[in-house]
Amino acid sequence: MKLPGKIAIMGGGSWATALAKIVLSTQDSINWYMRRPDQVEEFMLLGHNPSYLSAIKFDTDKIKFYTDINEVIKESNTLIFATPSPFLKQHLMKVTTSMKDKFIISAIKGIVPDENMLVADYFAEYYDVPIDNIAVIGGPCHAEEIALERLSYITLACPNIENAKAIAPVFKNQYLNNSCCKDVTGIEYASVLKNVYAIVAGICHGMKYGDNFLAVFICNAIEEMRNFLNAVHGLERDVTDSVYLGDLLVTAYSRFSRNRTFGTMIGKGYSVKIAQLEMEMIAEGYYGTKCIREINEKYKVNMPILDTLYSILYEKKSPTTAIRQLTETFK
Repeated sequence: MKLPGKIAIMGGGSWATALAKIVLSTQDSINWYMRRPDQVEEFMLLGHNPSYLSAIKFDTDKIKFYTDINEVIKESNTLIFATPSPFLKQHLMKVTTSMKDKFIISAIKGIVPDENMLVADYFAEYYDVPIDNIAVIGGPCHAEEIALERLSYITLACPNIENAKAIAPVFKNQYLNNSCCKDVTGIEYASVLKNVYAIVAGICHGMKYGDNFLAVFICNAIEEMRNFLNAVHGLERDVTDSVYLGDLLVTAYSRFSRNRTFGTMIGKGYSVKIAQLEMEMIAEGYYGTKCIREINEKYKVNMPILDTLYSILYEKKSPTTAIRQLTETFK
């Protein structure tokens, strides 16, 4: 497979903006789909995204903006989706153009709610995209640090490893390195779980648990992740690789982590609903908690951290009581 032809960024948020910066560092031009015409107009006027990562300046002569999702699909070869997972289904409902011959890259770290499906599986089942033409981006890579051009690493996963290697040069520059693998399912589930665990880490931080405890928490979280991934997709993998453990660490520790921030607010005494209202961006771990809990009804993996967070978010259990009981299961 050759380089992926005309590339489109699908989404207007912070991660989509960071990806646009990356792709434009290696490609001459991009297509960019944003749902709101007013956002596009302001972007063209200012030379930056008016809503997210506004410090990144773009040469708008190298960008062709679209507000019609079917038009951008028709005019592009590779589609990089970077919309929040709770809204993906809603965006795709407008699609009437075939995506069978497109190369799809999911930069979405979440599950499609209601369907409880991984994003790659959703494109394969509902839009007939061949699995060899679907890749995912994973790893410890906050959009805010891409904006600052701080050295970062991602992993590109595709069932066809040669396709992953073919697209890899698009995502490699002086501040970004990458590696390739086949573990699409494992990386997608890990990216959901790390958001779940980051909320719990935030709750503990808000409740004044210290670094000693957080280190023990991370050890238990990665073990829980390993057990779940082995149950749902028994591919040989090393969960200490950066795409699993590294992504968990940065999401649990970083001030840029919206899931940690969401959890911290709950730990400080905010109700779940008030914390959601106060957040300027989506904490995808809120949705991922329910999805993984329902998926695990089939696999029955022992997941005390997941179950604890579910009881806090969806059953209104006291965080103080729930976390104290959770700590008794740790080693």
